[in-house]
Amino acid sequence: MYLLYMVSECSNELDYAYWKSEISIFARYSENNLTAVKEFFLLGFQGSKFLRVFLFFLFLVIYCGTICGNLLIITLVSTSKILHTPMYFFISQLSFSDILLTTDIVPNLLHILLRNGKKITLIGCMTQLYFFCVAESSECFLLTLMSYDRFVAICNPLRYTTIMTSALCRKCIVICWLVVFTISLTDSVTIPMFTFCGPNIIDHFFCDLIPLIELSCSDTLILQIEVFVLVVPLVITPSIIIVISYAKIIADILKIPSTTGRQKAFSTCSSHLIVVSIFYWTIFSVYVFPKKGETLTISKVISLLYTVFTPLINPIIYSLRNKDIRKAVQETIHKRML
Repeated sequence: MYLLYMVSECSNELDYAYWKSEISIFARYSENNLTAVKEFFLLGFQGSKFLRVFLFFLFLVIYCGTICGNLLIITLVSTSKILHTPMYFFISQLSFSDILLTTDIVPNLLHILLRNGKKITLIGCMTQLYFFCVAESSECFLLTLMSYDRFVAICNPLRYTTIMTSALCRKCIVICWLVVFTISLTDSVTIPMFTFCGPNIIDHFFCDLIPLIELSCSDTLILQIEVFVLVVPLVITPSIIIVISYAKIIADILKIPSTTGRQKAFSTCSSHLIVVSIFYWTIFSVYVFPKKGETLTISKVISLLYTVFTPLINPIIYSLRNKDIRKAVQETIHKRML
């Protein structure tokens, strides 16, 4: 403002040219200063070296277990004939989504723990955010498809094979992945358009959307509206479909006269209900209804639940509580031993 005032007060052309050049230099300096942030520093979990080493080995074991467990389910579903059903087809796709999510997050987290932080470029940050959005969005859609599958199996058992055909399941999966790969591009394309003028420290263990919005010194209203609009088809609508499906499932189960019949019907969807409850509770806690006054440490711990622990828990729940998968494992082991 001072420079503009001096220009307006100039009495001759020489002074006018001088102060105009000063404004030009100041503008270039300000632009360079605003666009200076080209990389960020992820803090991760700060603490003693002993704590970081302990967390490193803990997450390494979890990562190995997650990869092995989900690969086992994908292999069993593709090779065992008794698992060639829509439900297990969707479970195998969920396992692929879990592998994508944990591979996007955990290796980077391990590096952060070893180095007590890590620098990451804006492009690297956007790449991680993109695949994170892909994995989380695909899980929302897959859990919705699985709930519909259970709804048809329990509420319309006689029409199950005619409704849930293999062709329909394949089309649903193709559409699901095409939609999430396309929609996830929106944030990754929009965020680099904003200016980051410092600080460049992200107090998180991965490039999440909320910390990036807080670091930007540009007007992020467009991005916030964009996120709000996308939450409806990606989170709200699937959760409503799941709630309605399970409300009808529970209502039909309660109509079954025998206790044994009710237990058998409920056991076919209990595993999926557990996975859905864990996933949506963490998602809604962080993104949809964040608690006021929640510390960054608590936020990071909750984020660990859906990025690190849930991909490990999913195959455990589906394998330990599922007779068909246990039978497929026994048959595979038996064939290998012969």
